[in-house]
This record gives sequence, structure tokens and C-alpha cells, in this order.
Amino acid sequence: MTDRDQQDEGRADAMFHALADRTRRDILRRVLAGEHSVSTLAANYDMSFAAVQKHVAVLERAGLLSKRRAGREALASGDVEAVRSVRSMLTELESLWRGRIARIDELIAEPNQTKE
Repeated sequence: MTDRDQQDEGRADAMFHALADRTRRDILRRVLAGEHSVSTLAANYDMSFAAVQKHVAVLERAGLLSKRRAGREALASGDVEAVRSVRSMLTELESLWRGRIARIDELIAEPNQTKE
């Protein structure tokens, strides 16, 4: 595996890890709809501000959102292209598995050949 392939696999791992958590998926939905301050995001969850900051940091490390400073506030916005790349990975996996399932169906449908 090349360095580039390893980087791509590492990025995919980070993205799917980030998306594995319900709170992070909800945060991502919100920031894809528009930029939000981390404190505004935190107000939507029954957890500490620090916990929400950690969720935002996981999404940021995965490349699914970016943050910028505006005065004292940290503003988060979703990266639509990153989400599209996740969709592309899932579409590729779906295609692979559909092909395998189709092949299994073909093998099952073939009449059993008897030995002569």
C-alpha cells in the first residue's frame, strides 16, 4: 500500500469514527445547514460545553467541519465536499457488495451439475 493509500485509509477511518456517534452526526447536520458558534451548538445538548467541544474537535480532525475565530467565539461550518467524499466511499462499497451478491445469486441459480 502506498503512502497515499494509507493516508486515504486513515482519513476514511477518521471520518467513519466521527460519524459513528449520534451527537456528532447531529452537530454535522446543524453546521452543514449554516455556520454556528460552538456555544450555540452546546446549548442544544444535555452535556457540558467541554464535551461538545470534544465532539466538534473529532469532526474537525476528520475534516468534516472547520472552525474559525470571530472575536471570542469559535464558529463551526460543515464541509460539504468532505460529506460528498464519504458518500462516494459508501457508494463504492455498495457497488462492490452488490456485485458480490449478484455473483452469489448466479451461483445459486446454476443447476447442480452431476458427475458422469
